[in-house]
Amino acid sequence: MKLHTATRGNGPVKIVLVHGLGVDGTTWEPFADALLAHVDATVIAPDLRGHGESPRADAYSVDTFADDLVETLPRDLDVVMGHSLGGAVVERAVPRLAPRRAIYLDPGFRLALPTMGLKGRLFWAASPITLTVAALLTARGNRAARESYPARSHELADAAQKRFDRRMASSVFRDIAHHPVIAGAPAVPSTVLLTGQSAAVLPDELADELETHGWDVRRLPGTRHDVQLQDPAGTYAALADVLA
Repeated sequence: MKLHTATRGNGPVKIVLVHGLGVDGTTWEPFADALLAHVDATVIAPDLRGHGESPRADAYSVDTFADDLVETLPRDLDVVMGHSLGGAVVERAVPRLAPRRAIYLDPGFRLALPTMGLKGRLFWAASPITLTVAALLTARGNRAARESYPARSHELADAAQKRFDRRMASSVFRDIAHHPVIAGAPAVPSTVLLTGQSAAVLPDELADELETHGWDVRRLPGTRHDVQLQDPAGTYAALADVLA
């Protein structure tokens, strides 16, 4: 599927920013502004299927999201960066996109959800209800927290959530939970930036395993999962050396 994309800047450094579940490419605007203030870049922000201005679909999975990126994006990219769900998608697309570097911001590599034994069976048997309730509670908590964010970040996130195909939530959570990333050598040089809430999507033991395989793992303690909205300039500063 060809995705809707938005482009900012026209510099020689080609950077792709892939959003997380429930928002879209517009939410990268504050971070892209911080980035473009320092780097002469062309920044491409796609909307994953079922998000923003991209088409809706009958099926949603991390593999189909990754296939869409490969079909849509140009080659010879310098950086591909993914947040949350976007990180899981980028991890599956990177071997084919072959950018100079991949960056993962609190990527959904291994969700803190049960998948094994009786507990796992019971959880996923009720998953449409369980995850819908959890998503609603999380959205309310995020909305309250975002009141302290820059006003533009708050506006962009709320608007993007209204353009999201909510039917996908259960299937996407299930896909990521049952097919976690297995630590191994990265396909390209890779940096992972973890926030103070990263344990829900990438536990410490996996972060340690990634480091032993040559991943560059960095941390921003005390920050929230959507740190690129919370503190765009601080997020750029933590990654400045790998974004130039």
